[in-house]
Amino acid sequence: MKKALYLLPLVGLAACQQKIQSPNIIIILADDLGFGDVSANGSATISTPNFDRMAHGGINFINGYATSATSTPSRYALMTGMYPWKDPAVKILPGDAPLVISTTLYTMPRMMQQNGYATGAIGKWHLGMGDGNTDWNTFITPGANEIGFDYSCIIAATNDRVPTVYVENGYVVGLDAADRIYVDYDRNFPGEPTGRENPELLKMHPAHGHADAIVNGISRIGFMKGGKAARWIDEDMADYFIDKVKTFIDNHKDSPFFLYYGLHQPHVPRVTHQRFVGTTTMGPRGDAIVEADWCVGQLLDHLEKNGLLENTIIIFSSDNGPVLNDGYKDMAAENVGDHKPAGNRRGGKYSLFEAGTHVPFFVYWKGTIKPGVSDALVCQMDLAASLGALTGGKVPEGLDSRNLLKAFMGKSNKGREDLIVEAQGRLALRDKQWVMIPPYKGEERNLTGNELGNLPDFALFDMSSDPGQTTDLAAKHPEELEKLKKRFFALTDGYYRSDVGDVPLK
Repeated sequence: MKKALYLLPLVGLAACQQKIQSPNIIIILADDLGFGDVSANGSATISTPNFDRMAHGGINFINGYATSATSTPSRYALMTGMYPWKDPAVKILPGDAPLVISTTLYTMPRMMQQNGYATGAIGKWHLGMGDGNTDWNTFITPGANEIGFDYSCIIAATNDRVPTVYVENGYVVGLDAADRIYVDYDRNFPGEPTGRENPELLKMHPAHGHADAIVNGISRIGFMKGGKAARWIDEDMADYFIDKVKTFIDNHKDSPFFLYYGLHQPHVPRVTHQRFVGTTTMGPRGDAIVEADWCVGQLLDHLEKNGLLENTIIIFSSDNGPVLNDGYKDMAAENVGDHKPAGNRRGGKYSLFEAGTHVPFFVYWKGTIKPGVSDALVCQMDLAASLGALTGGKVPEGLDSRNLLKAFMGKSNKGREDLIVEAQGRLALRDKQWVMIPPYKGEERNLTGNELGNLPDFALFDMSSDPGQTTDLAAKHPEELEKLKKRFFALTDGYYRSDVGDVPLK
């Protein structure tokens, strides 16, 4: 197994022939948004005009990927430019997990910071914070600031996990020192209500899991005591974070900035501001997508108002594919109707099938990038090397990230030759035409109902003619299968294990 790449030695990306530039850079990462959840990708069942503004005004990558079908691993790859499966600690993290990215590891934000950019992280984090024995009542370190962000205002994990507080530059926002926060993922605190024992206190009920601490009438994963004044109100989260985004832009509009904006939608619990309730026929999940689209519109309008839109490159994507029943009884599966969150792809979040990692992926730079659609194979992990090439930043040799700047700028249709995609420790190979999935033990579906991609033997799918992966061609093309198997084992360096099986959602 390859070792992680650390800060030194650093070398420039001399191979890039483009002029070094210093535009503002914003990465917007949605949470559990599917390829088909965006109207620009052909959906006629939902309207996302602000997502579409980027898709139609820039390059829409119809073969754009996250590395992983779950949140923490894909975000790790985005930040580090490395495959997450090379580090066994990188998996879905609880809310009290320590920072999973070593502070000595190369990161994209640190590269931008060293290159003269003001750097900010706002929104969903889910990469851990603290050292594993976190005291939420004092300065929390290490965290986002220690891996390259000058400013951070984030949630530790996900909407459905405790602690349900905002953390700004290492401090819990609005904490009353007399009401200390305690968090435990193993046992409840005496006298604290839970969704399991006190359903009468809930305004949204759990479907599976999510029956621990109750915050804002919603039970979560994990137990929490105290911090009442600091606890977030789900309905206000979108407004809270977009206000932080606008303030960050205002504070740095006169010099280059790099902003990571982690949307919390449409991850569960899907609780939108009242003005978005009922804006779709699909219930809370559809409404959450509309709310996320509004957030993006607010960002675009704020840039335009400040005369920054033509000097800002915006990358929009999602951490992984879609899921409907992810732990709450919000009628997402019942109300989906004709909407297809994954488009015409198979699987979704947690899945090794295509929809687990095949996500919306737009690169927008008004006046610089000519609008178009690209079928180049690109991955979020490639932004590290590519943005380094654009800005003259320095990255280590040997990153898994590839310099695809020409593709991202619309100057070339050449992307990656291949990509290893991952779903909860299970790996598959995607190249320009084929997907090869090796055999894995485990259930066909998990509690969400999503197919996991656990197959009894090596499977081969032709993505050029069968994007829905309906027909296994392994028997029909044995030579191609053997070629892909050889490449897969070379790339994974002996990491593959057929007995990985299912990883619990919690």
